[in-house]
Amino acid sequence: MADVARLAGVSHQTVSRVLNDHPNVRGETRERVLAAIDELGYRRNFAARALVTRQTRTLGVVSFDTTLYGPASTIYGIEQAARAAGYFVSIVSLKTLTAAGVLEAIGFLTGQGVDGIVVVAPQRSSARALAALTTNLPTVAVEGGRAGGVPAVSVDQVNGARQAVEHLLEFGHETVWHVSGPSDWLEAEGRLKGWRKALTAAGRPIPEPIVGDWSPRSGYEAGHLLVDQPGLTAVFVANDQMALGLLRAFAERRISVPEEVSVVGFDDIPEAEFFPPPLTTIHQDFGEVGRRSIEILLRRIESGDDGGYERVVVPASLVARASSGQAPRRRTKAAPRSTGRRSA
Repeated sequence: MADVARLAGVSHQTVSRVLNDHPNVRGETRERVLAAIDELGYRRNFAARALVTRQTRTLGVVSFDTTLYGPASTIYGIEQAARAAGYFVSIVSLKTLTAAGVLEAIGFLTGQGVDGIVVVAPQRSSARALAALTTNLPTVAVEGGRAGGVPAVSVDQVNGARQAVEHLLEFGHETVWHVSGPSDWLEAEGRLKGWRKALTAAGRPIPEPIVGDWSPRSGYEAGHLLVDQPGLTAVFVANDQMALGLLRAFAERRISVPEEVSVVGFDDIPEAEFFPPPLTTIHQDFGEVGRRSIEILLRRIESGDDGGYERVVVPASLVARASSGQAPRRRTKAAPRSTGRRSA
């Protein structure tokens, strides 16, 4: 830093201000300092800086199964937001999100000296781990419910599902079947709740949902089960990967989409617009989830105050494509019977 200061003809305090984007530096001076940094190939010594500031400029992230689109996109959004704020990210990826595994991962990251932690907590087990958390390190959950009072950022799963169902009902479908995600996932629970609430509000029959595991295979198997259901004209599938499998099953059984059955997914994966037919789905803004979670975390790091419980809900939005349309004018089968299950 002293070499940069000598070459630029400024004090080392001015160099420090430029490096930290301090506003009280004249434009000409800033350009001169940056030119000297470039000429000398100066790189900041983060280890030395950490000794002085007691901050490593590194954030920890705990997640799992990054092959799934949702968690992978969430981690990418978090990483991009952290880098934009001048932080590095250290990721611990678990095979399964057990409470013990999450706590162990948090302990490992704490030992690495991270300044704060984001836990991607879409399952009940990870939410329970957050409830048992005792560290004073600033922590934010993505999903995670209200476990332990840890601040949380999540997509509005309930309202996203409601939009999907209302979209189909507006096309004249008498009811909407549902292929849900695994029961231990908070996102699956929210989408199931939104589906039921929309049908209840419209006074429509509520068919028994078919439980999947997020994979195209489970959607394919659900599709073959649904084909034989009387009165089937519309299906809301809890994610786009299962919707892909369902569309394949319908094609094999010569069920035309959307002429005979309309289909809506959830996630808006990049491939959704290229499905045969292009898939109507619910878009999740993972970039915004990342930005908001990092925003909360950095605010708590800088203030040194836990700030109490805080929850940010990011809106979901419908993306209408060719897989949804008007209900068939003639029904050759009876509408599905209500199971009598209603949301509270």
